[in-house]
Formats: sequence, structure tokens, C-alpha cells
Amino acid sequence: MTGDGLFVGLDLGTSSLKAVALGAGGEVAARAHAGYPTARSQPGAAEQSPADWWAAVESAVAALRAAGAPPERWAAVGLSGMIPTLVVTDDDGEPVAPAITWEDGRAEPEGEALRARLGGERLYGLTGQWVDGRYLLPMYLRLARAAPRAAQRARRLLGAKDWLFFRLTGEFATDPSTATGFGCYGLAAGSWLDDVVAAADVELASLNNWPRSGPIVQRSVTDTGGPKDIGGPQTADRSQVPCLPALPPLLPSTATRPLSGPAAERLGLPAGLPVCLGGADSVLGCLGLGVSRPGEVACVAGTSTVLLGIAERLVLDPAHRYLVTPLAGLDGWGCEMDLLTTGSAFRWLAGLLRESGGDEAALMAMAAGVEPGAGGLSFLPYLAPGEQGALWDPTLSGALLGLSLGHGAADVARALVDGVVLESRRCLAVLDEAGLPRGVVHLAGGSGADPVFRRQLADACRRRVVYAATGETAHSAIGAAAVAAMAVGHGPWPAAAALETIAPHEAQSARWDALWERHETARRALRTSQAADQA
Repeated sequence: MTGDGLFVGLDLGTSSLKAVALGAGGEVAARAHAGYPTARSQPGAAEQSPADWWAAVESAVAALRAAGAPPERWAAVGLSGMIPTLVVTDDDGEPVAPAITWEDGRAEPEGEALRARLGGERLYGLTGQWVDGRYLLPMYLRLARAAPRAAQRARRLLGAKDWLFFRLTGEFATDPSTATGFGCYGLAAGSWLDDVVAAADVELASLNNWPRSGPIVQRSVTDTGGPKDIGGPQTADRSQVPCLPALPPLLPSTATRPLSGPAAERLGLPAGLPVCLGGADSVLGCLGLGVSRPGEVACVAGTSTVLLGIAERLVLDPAHRYLVTPLAGLDGWGCEMDLLTTGSAFRWLAGLLRESGGDEAALMAMAAGVEPGAGGLSFLPYLAPGEQGALWDPTLSGALLGLSLGHGAADVARALVDGVVLESRRCLAVLDEAGLPRGVVHLAGGSGADPVFRRQLADACRRRVVYAATGETAHSAIGAAAVAAMAVGHGPWPAAAALETIAPHEAQSARWDALWERHETARRALRTSQAADQA
């Protein structure tokens, strides 16, 4: 490997694609960013166009080239992507419907049905996931019910990053960390779970709007070659019923395939350039942050906030409060909780409050001028609606309690920040209960850029919090570049840049204990009210 080679990471995120080019020492040589829209055509909907993703890749690659990363220096490309996000395609890899992102909450009934058929606790024990409506199998079942013509054309079921890997290399594949978002990947087995796929097939066959005659498909539940149209009328034979599209083959995160000729021509890159399969944005964000030791926690704040603690061995939670994900490029497991609305909630509130001018940084500055507790306000930040985190309650909705005419915009901003800090505290407490060593929290992205937020997270959680002095935010893209470098034999990066360390203040921690009790009282009251409304 030449010393001037560049390792490129592409992170297909919730609202944009981030791209970085790293030098041989891990330094950022160039960076780029390209956004894409999310369609929210009905309550709970969150759809994107894969064509927009590809346009973002073209734009970002061109920007990297222009920013000092010439194609002849590219040594490898690694991929990272949001999960779970569903892409269904025909045999040629062309999407037959819009991509359904992890923000989409419409498949909750399908998730409930799948858990009821298999047993939710058993399914969690096998997959390390509480398979709700944000996983790919339930998403596809909802698609089959709501848009049967599109579902009947589907021959491949992919994650977002998997589709991008196909566009770059012409090969279908997924990695273990991304596979957890399907809802049918066995952690201990390291393979797709035939009985879970078969249960989804039964749910699919029970749909009233699926055609009861005409062409049908036939395959083994583990077949990755694509369903085969065998024609003829449907029969009662279990091998001849509607079934899921083919799942992609499983490969290691470090697997590479050459950049195809057509993709190379479109992107202005050399054909044959190694493209590394990479992994889920959460685990690659850990790698990009330098979080690798058992007990350390990555807290990556973006549209949502991922809190992921490192465990040496596979440890499941009896109350399924966290998800378990294989790490990418590292040994061990990630115990993960995802707060659904953090950065998105801050942006939403900034857009509502005239005083913030629609700017998230201005909102955080407003909040910093008010003491924690917000003059008696409690903001329950479940705006998705629903929450995962450590709660896993899709019925929760956001609420602002204790409001009076004496409160102003800054108090409301403060209350939302408090709510996010306290939900982060909930997640970190669960990792303590799981027996993970009590390591430091590495904070990055979004609200992590705000020094007041960092201080209050340390105080509320009684944990040391570290923050990269550079203010870097593209950690998943950096992790993708790091995995690509490992894949071609480059070896690990040197130590991370200088970090700012914030130690908790016990007096302030005691104050946050009282705020926690008030927060929990408000949450229980909200839950009781919602249960009464549903009765």
C-alpha cells in the first residue's frame, strides 16, 4: 500500500450522505455532503427514493474529487448506512417501490402479528431485536397489504446500504450488523433464521388482497437466488404459496468486491476499485469514534441518538430494553438503544419558535440560559410518535406538562433538552444493569457540539463524557473508511485526536436525580392517560 493512498467512506444517513477521504494516518483529506428528501405523505410515513441516494453519491464523489481526493489516489471505498430501511427490487436490482426508512411507523400491526406468531421473547432471544414495525420483514408485509402490485413484483429484499453496494459492484450482499435490521438474522447462528422467514411467509399468504390464482413463486426460505415464477394456480401445498423476496447472501463487513465498469464510468473512478461491504451506521460510528473497549459507550446524536455500549460477549436483556448488534471491524457486540427523536425534535422546535430563527444552535443557546428543570416544565420527547430507547413503546406520544403563562420560549427549549438528557440517562442505566463495565461516554454529532449539553449529560448520568476537540460529526463515514482500509490490509489507525473530558459534579447529579423522578412521574401519567383513551 502506498503512503499516499486514500480510503473513502460513504455513509448513507437518514437525511443525507456524508463522505470522507482519509489519508494513510487516518487524517481527513477531503469531505463532502449531499442531502435528499423524505416523503411523509400520510401519518407515520417516511419514504425516500433510492434514485436520490444515487444522485447524492454522484454529487459527493464529485465533491471529494474537487476537494483534493483525485481518483487515482483512491485505495478502497467503504459503506455505512441507516438501518432498518427497506428496499425491494426486481431481479435486476431496480426498486419496485419507494424505500421505507426506519422513521416509518406504519407497520406496527405487522410487527405485532409476527411477534404473536413466533413469540416476541423467543424472537428477541434469537435475533437480539424486539422486532416491531420498523424492521424489514414487517415493513414488507405492510407493503404487500397496502401496495400488492409492487410487492408482487419484488424479487429482492435489501437494506439501504445493501442496495448501494449492488449499484457499485453489481453484487447482492449484506453484512451481519445490517442483517439485524431485517428481523430474521440469528446472532448465535450467524445466519438467516428459516422458521422466522417461514412465519413471515405465512403472514404474507394470509393477506386478503394477495391474488389467489395466477403466477406464484416457489423457493426454499434460505434460497438467495431469487424467487422463481413457476406459473399455474395456487394450491394448498406449503411450497407453493406467496413468499418473501430473496434475502441477500451474508458476507463479513470486510468483504470487498470490485467497482463495476458502469458505476466507475458514472462516478469518474477507476474500475476494479475495492468496495468494502461495511456495516450499520451505529457500529461504524463506534469505530469512527474510537470506541472499542468493553464498557465504553458511543453516544452519536443526529436525527435520532444512538447509544451503544461495547460488550465482550453476547448478553441479552431479560426485558429486551436494548438491541444486540455484531460489531463491524471489531470483536464483540454492541448493546444498542436508539432514541427516535432528538436532533429531529430540536430542529422541529427551532422551526416553531420565532426566537430561535429556525436554527438548532440558537435553540440550544436559548436552553443554556435557563436552569435545568425549566421552571417546572416536563417535556416528554416521544415525537416520532412512539419511542424505542429503553422503553419500546410505539404508543407513546410527546407531551409538554406544567405549562403556564409565565413560561417563555427559552423554558420550552430547556425542557426539551432536559427530556433528551433524561432519556439518555435511562439508556445508560440499562447498560449498568446489564453488567457492562462503567466506561466513559464518547459523545459525537448534533447536540454533542453544544458544551452545555455535554456538561448536563455527564451530571445527569454520573459518567465521564469525552468529546473530540475537532468537533467531527461524520463518524460513521470515518468508520466505513476504516473498515475499507482494514479490508485491504492497511491496519488500524493511530490514536484519536485530543479529547475534551467532562467529569460529573455530584451536587448537580443530585439535582438531576430529582428531575428524573419528575420526568418518570410525567411519563407514567401520560401512559395512564393514553391507556384510558384506548380502553
